[in-house]
Amino acid sequence: MGLALVAAVKGYKAVFVMPDKMSDEKINMLRGFGAKVVITPTAVEPDDPRSYYSVAKKLVEITPNSFYPNQYHNPDNPMTHYKTTGPEIWEQTDGKIDVFVAGAGTGGTISGTAKFLKEKNPNIKIIAIDPVGSILHDLFYYKEVRDKPRPYKVEGIGEDMMPDNMHFKYFDEIVRVEDKETFLMCRDLLSKEGLFVGPSAGSAVAGAVKYVEKLKEKKNVVIILPDSGSRYLSKAFNDAWMKEFGFLTSPMDLKTVGDLSRDLKSSQKIISTTSSATVLDVIKLLKENGISQLPVFADSQQKELIGVVDEGDLLLPLANGMVKPTDPILSFIKGTVLMVEWDDPLQKLADLFSRGYVALVRSPTKSLHLLTKIDLIEYLGNH
Repeated sequence: MGLALVAAVKGYKAVFVMPDKMSDEKINMLRGFGAKVVITPTAVEPDDPRSYYSVAKKLVEITPNSFYPNQYHNPDNPMTHYKTTGPEIWEQTDGKIDVFVAGAGTGGTISGTAKFLKEKNPNIKIIAIDPVGSILHDLFYYKEVRDKPRPYKVEGIGEDMMPDNMHFKYFDEIVRVEDKETFLMCRDLLSKEGLFVGPSAGSAVAGAVKYVEKLKEKKNVVIILPDSGSRYLSKAFNDAWMKEFGFLTSPMDLKTVGDLSRDLKSSQKIISTTSSATVLDVIKLLKENGISQLPVFADSQQKELIGVVDEGDLLLPLANGMVKPTDPILSFIKGTVLMVEWDDPLQKLADLFSRGYVALVRSPTKSLHLLTKIDLIEYLGNH
């Protein structure tokens, strides 16, 4: 963003190359500043010609009179933080800082700041935060990559290659953080602390919490929160996006069949029949109780569920004389009803309904509840 603003003011043409996992807000803001944005695939190796590293280098090669900031390997990156961020933290804390925590991406912020702080007090602990899927944790602890890099959703931290600006010699620990921890912490920082920050800040705080939980005494901890939440409205603060990637638990997983059944007054009394019943017996039951279908059990003990019989499947054959009132209903039983457990999640119901089934559940008091797709829709609408 800073480079885009400078380019706009100076009249330079700016081209930014970024992977396709970046938020729409970031892309649109850069374009709003007049910059060109080139999107590349995320899930490729660093030396792949399609990676954002390779594409950026190629653009420099074919663009006359161009400058490549090269943030991963440009020593001005950490040096700027050595000259500015480090002194600012030291002065504002009056030197009373025990732990410094920051996400590790290009390495500039954490390495430059750490160098300054370590020179002031070698006992200050430097804790780097690395997303699961990045290789930095392995390189720091094992000097080799043991877990193959894989895509992760948090932006701006973690790497699939080793930047020259990542100076491990200043680090004391690297803490790994999962995407889900990151995004939930990002939302918690807003709802509980009033801090409207991005997911990389969520990673930093989640990792810092993991670190301090191991401490035996209180410490003064400074955590870098590097990004604004306004750039992630379509992701971290979008419920649909969070649910899509499993970061926000759906009511379908939190609520149970029992919750739905207790909420439905109409489900308290279930009429059923047995496989030995006649067509006339079933039609009378349907009419007397104002219902259109009945679960069918093997016998009156209601232990073995066979299926369901539907009013529509009986009346027309009876009216046409194709069946007699005294005929058994065995040939009309459909296997479209299944038993579910009281504690099953609502998602199981939804899966059954999507396959054309209705569900029958037995409550702790042994009463039966017949549940349909309409019951589920109404329940979700009220909750």
